Amino acid sequence: MKILQFLDHLIPYETFLNDLSSRIVRQLKADKDDPEFISQRKAYELFGRRNVERWKRQGKVVSYKRPGKVEYRTADLRLLQRTTQDYFDGSLPKQAERPVKRDK
Repeated sequence: MKILQFLDHLIPYETFLNDLSSRIVRQLKADKDDPEFISQRKAYELFGRRNVERWKRQGKVVSYKRPGKVEYRTADLRLLQRTTQDYFDGSLPKQAERPVKRDK
């Protein structure tokens, strides 16, 4: 019997595979009716404007310019939606340090 060891507990390999496969099936069912591309307006509506703009700025998603509209690949946005985000990746500008006033 194979066992996977995590930091806090052990899980039988068979249990891990069953849980993983059921999660994949749920995601495939949820995404099966998604179109290949969605408009920028729809992307903002579904995933949040700030999220889409941040992902684009970070190079995690590509926008495709079509005549009269901008589109995104739906699968790319779904992947980013399910990925744990690191909002403090260093892309924010650092605040200038202020001089400290000392009592005399």
